[in-house]
Amino acid sequence: METVAELVGRQWGDDRPGLWFEERTLTRHEVAAGAAARAALLADLLPRHAHPHVGVLLDNTPEYPLWLGAAALAGAAVAGINPTRRGPELARDILHTECRIVVTERAHLPLLDGLELPGVRLLVTDTEPYERLLAPYADACPDPTRATPRDRLLLYFTSGSTGAPKAAICTQGRLAAAGRSLAAQFALGPDDVHYICMPMFHGNAVIADWAPALAAGAGVALRRRFSASGFLPDVRRYGATYFTYVGRAVQYVLATEPRPDDRDNPLRVGFGTEAGAVDAAAFERRFGVRLVEGYGSSEGGAAVQWAPGTPAGAVGRAGPGLAVLDPDTREECPPAAFDEAGRLVNGDRAIGELVNRGPNPFEGYWRNPRAEAERRRGGWYWTGDLFYRDAEGFLYFAGRADDRLRVDSENLAAAVIENILARYEGASAVAVYAVPDPVAGDQVMATLAGDFDPRGFAEFLAAQPDLGTKMAPRFVRVAERMPVTATNKIHRAGLRAEGFRCADPVWWRSPGSSEPYRRLTAADTVALEARYRARGREHLIRKEPPASTEGSSNVRRQGLEPRTR
Repeated sequence: METVAELVGRQWGDDRPGLWFEERTLTRHEVAAGAAARAALLADLLPRHAHPHVGVLLDNTPEYPLWLGAAALAGAAVAGINPTRRGPELARDILHTECRIVVTERAHLPLLDGLELPGVRLLVTDTEPYERLLAPYADACPDPTRATPRDRLLLYFTSGSTGAPKAAICTQGRLAAAGRSLAAQFALGPDDVHYICMPMFHGNAVIADWAPALAAGAGVALRRRFSASGFLPDVRRYGATYFTYVGRAVQYVLATEPRPDDRDNPLRVGFGTEAGAVDAAAFERRFGVRLVEGYGSSEGGAAVQWAPGTPAGAVGRAGPGLAVLDPDTREECPPAAFDEAGRLVNGDRAIGELVNRGPNPFEGYWRNPRAEAERRRGGWYWTGDLFYRDAEGFLYFAGRADDRLRVDSENLAAAVIENILARYEGASAVAVYAVPDPVAGDQVMATLAGDFDPRGFAEFLAAQPDLGTKMAPRFVRVAERMPVTATNKIHRAGLRAEGFRCADPVWWRSPGSSEPYRRLTAADTVALEARYRARGREHLIRKEPPASTEGSSNVRRQGLEPRTR
């Protein structure tokens, strides 16, 4: 089995351009040499008997792929550290993955100020001391023989319903195989240029963009951070032919001002998730570029490939071992039924969890046996993602199976946000859950039992140092009491099913805004429903609440008026 270290080493001696970033260009040989120098430095810096784990807290600069290559050559692993995390949660990610070295840049140093990181050494890349540290290793040559296919290469975080994110393991063999598979699927070769504008701490950019570039011998063009206005100029400037995306990024690009020459670009294909049929068609009409929707469980336990003939909105046909199951009965869900407009009409029965009942390459989580067992329960791989299947066997993504949220491509854990919101002095109880976004992924909604002051709540959120940039609720439902089940647990399924269309008052504001919340009116609700309908996602907010349980929200709210300060 091939290793990523071997793919990195094959760039040695190749003087063709291989990496572009802003005004800087590196040859493929320089990329291999830079990785080799950092691998040699890493071997000297890592304490003996320590796990060879390196935290990388960087934007998409050349240092990111150079350190990925260095880790591969050294038989080490990179933990991608998410810069939208804050405070103790950020420290926890670094300490949980047992990183003895964190590679960062000056722009991110404020995130680390005041954190307790015992035994962790910082390497700040855009400084003179870093350059002096690297200088003695400038003549290092890549030696792929130190690595094996079984070596851990990535520890990338996925979120879970029980709180802290889990660090999924990806070995060199699996990443090299994924790169080879995607390079073959899209006929990628050494003359292609891969545009990486999605953040490299995500599996999307590394597994679906960087790895196939290595496997194909292609060049890589980096964008420090995604920019909708900079997308097309970058593509033209670097001659990019392939890119990966998430649905929200596609929406942002489509929102830019159209130009007559939009189709004058070198792109051949985009590969990603959650763009939706409407936006994918609009993107192809405007830019002449086909978007291929795919699905791959972050942990590698299940994948669905698009193929010619896949219906609009589907991600592909169910392969061997894949099934949509009712998680309670473990029985297969019936095929989806659609009305004349193509809308799902039996979602309550057809939507279930995607399960891989066959062999799969899931390699586990770092130091989290409980989460690992949950994924592998009954000998099958449970993806935690909801799907439905049509009569022809094509699969359609329908959301998340547990208390996870995916906001602007960021996976968040409801429990983490709840712990922060629970500090609000007016709250006697808090529940956080996902409601579908009209375009892609989720939005954050919270139900708060107790007193609520819309202006004071916004000020409270702004003052929380560990509230990540994607965590603030879009919608806040204010209830007299928290609805509970017969076992006295919060009735989350009912809250999710009702969403913002409920009997209680709901307050809302624009995503990312710091303005006070305002009351959601009937007119606002009608306008929101129209947005879902226009994107073919209306069925996601038409779910009926589960069968009534003791203390359910529909029963308990009658005749009650929540308090608002």
